[in-house]
Amino acid sequence: MDDRRASPRRRTLLEGHIEIAGGGAIDCTIRNLSDGGARLLVVSVIGVPDEFVLSFGAAAERRSARVVWRKETELGVAFVGA
Repeated sequence: MDDRRASPRRRTLLEGHIEIAGGGAIDCTIRNLSDGGARLLVVSVIGVPDEFVLSFGAAAERRSARVVWRKETELGVAFVGA
């Protein structure tokens, strides 16, 4: 199987937060991360908007993200502007 990613992904186990426009956040776990996007684990994808800000890491990094694919408890996101 070909890996079509523009940048290599790194396996992670980072705590993250999906920041929802207008307030509120959904907790997530970042399972892998690359310069272009990430795979997120959530309790449920219901209520997760198509675009949001993902915050994570000790430095409270914030990246605008767009959902590329969804499964029951997983999201694949591309970072906007990456």
